[in-house]
Amino acid sequence: MTLGPNPTVAVMGAGAVGCYYGGMLAMAGIPVTLIGRAQHVEAVRRNGLVIERDDRRDVVRVDATTDLHAVSDAHVVLVCVKSPDTRDTAAAIKPCLRADGVVVSLQNGVENAQWIAEAIEEVVLAAVVWVGAYMNGPGIVRHTGRGDLVLGVPRASADRSGAAARARATAAMFERAGVKCPVADDIEAALWSKLIVNCAFNAISALGRARYGRMARDPAIRRLMETAVREAVAVAHASSVAIDENAMLASVWRTAEALLSQYSSTAQDILRGKPTEIDMLNGFVARRADALGVDAPANRALHALVKLREAGDDLV
Repeated sequence: MTLGPNPTVAVMGAGAVGCYYGGMLAMAGIPVTLIGRAQHVEAVRRNGLVIERDDRRDVVRVDATTDLHAVSDAHVVLVCVKSPDTRDTAAAIKPCLRADGVVVSLQNGVENAQWIAEAIEEVVLAAVVWVGAYMNGPGIVRHTGRGDLVLGVPRASADRSGAAARARATAAMFERAGVKCPVADDIEAALWSKLIVNCAFNAISALGRARYGRMARDPAIRRLMETAVREAVAVAHASSVAIDENAMLASVWRTAEALLSQYSSTAQDILRGKPTEIDMLNGFVARRADALGVDAPANRALHALVKLREAGDDLV
């Protein structure tokens, strides 16, 4: 099963991640529609989607709208909304989806694809996103590093007709756009690996207002990050997910090296006064640890401190 010779793509939630990957697909000649907030949509319609890098600036012409019904024409729908909005988004787009379409979660956390699959009947895929990017103004995404994906069929969608073939075809579409996109046999393990990296970086970057490079250079912060990783790996093991602790720690330090200038998405949300996804990151690990009888005090503390920071300032 393929996506056909001329697949169309809709990006539901055109923030930094959605704009980056939507822009990469559009530059490869794939018709893309961004669905997002009015200020971004207006800027993209007026000026095009801008992707900034250290060495160049690309301007991409894409369709943009605030109307979620635009997913009805798409062979592939990329869901890039914040995790707390996943269930509502899935319910909203359900009546609009093509019967032969595929929905791909490009989100933080390990449960989003399952939530989408519970709401819709179409094939649902999960992607692990490895990109440094942030919105640098309406319609402008700044790319700071990496840009690869890992794609796979989550357990919640494994029995749906053509799921494995859709995963291969969707991965091939990304590869044609210059996005490295291997297909994983066990996407749950890959999602947990990304979750654990997020648990190492996101809260500390937000609380310390620090880039990844500076965090990795500070010995005390490195020890805290390692503790958060070890706790999260223990929770993964208790959840019957196979994660190698040493490989996970090595992945964290490789991520820091690749994304030296990156602020976490949690830090970006707090700086903009927006709700964070910390409940689905360190908060998720803390809750799962409690349920499974595993100790995770560092993740619990990081979650609590981000929630305090998210609530605003007492001193003004």
